[in-house]
Amino acid sequence: MKIKFGLILVNLGTPSAPNKKSIKKYLSYFLSDPRVIDAPKFFWQLYLHLYLLPMRSSKVMHLYKKIWQSEGSPLMINSLLQKKALTNILPNIHLELAMRYGKPTLKNAIKKMLATYNVKKLVVFPLYPQYSCSTTASVFDAIAKILKKYRNLPSIIFIRDYADDMKYINALKKSIISSFDKYGHPDRLILSFHGIPKKYVADGDDYLERCQVTKKLLTSALDYPEDQIIMSFQSKFGKVPWLTPITSNVISSLPKKNIKNIQIICPGFSSDCLETLEEIKIRNKLLFINSGGLFFHYIPALNDQDLHIDCLASIVKKYLF
Repeated sequence: MKIKFGLILVNLGTPSAPNKKSIKKYLSYFLSDPRVIDAPKFFWQLYLHLYLLPMRSSKVMHLYKKIWQSEGSPLMINSLLQKKALTNILPNIHLELAMRYGKPTLKNAIKKMLATYNVKKLVVFPLYPQYSCSTTASVFDAIAKILKKYRNLPSIIFIRDYADDMKYINALKKSIISSFDKYGHPDRLILSFHGIPKKYVADGDDYLERCQVTKKLLTSALDYPEDQIIMSFQSKFGKVPWLTPITSNVISSLPKKNIKNIQIICPGFSSDCLETLEEIKIRNKLLFINSGGLFFHYIPALNDQDLHIDCLASIVKKYLF
């Protein structure tokens, strides 16, 4: 009997539409995850629903409207393109896309794999290059909870991360070199990773270490001065201390040091999304120019670039075949 293989690609998620109702629903789901917000549940839920969601939903709606496309959210568009590209080069497996928060759901993806396709070997691939308890581990939690309802389980492989995968590093390198060829070498190259609270690292999350591994390998691969590469952390939320330096602080400070030509890439995002397109490409560019900078270029996420798809496929093949 031929073994049936399955692959579930998982990303964070997106609102279904750039309106207040959809965004409030999405944020409620996302910010209720204890892996994301480590706080006493009762008091956090009171604060979330009585204050934060009513205040934040409108603001986030306006941010999404800046980047929303006619086909939908950039994250969903790019994720579907990744799925299509991987399906073309991995034709003998059942492949589903799922979001940790929102649709398409993990629950439906697993139902298809187990009830419809009857797969015997399943790979769950969270598309977060650097492991964190707030992202990758949250996917694991959700998968484990869903699987409790099934009697007959396949062999399951959960990919932790791929921060040091050389095909991933080379895909980033190629993207950066292409940008340098087009726009020239900048005064500084910024590697902006999503931030997390320092407490998570102190409690054992090795996210910072995994970001440093990616930076080290990428720096070694590039023909570019190491002292001109800056690693920073973006998307700070709340008042607790987060990993530093904060990307916006770095960007606003550089022109004061007569560093006025920069390029920035976000290696931790497998697909362009709100955090890359609005926060970095729009908002931080404006911040840099208003601070006295002259040239700012955001290097897009790897999305469905050929080298990225080849990287993802090669990782899957290690476990499936």
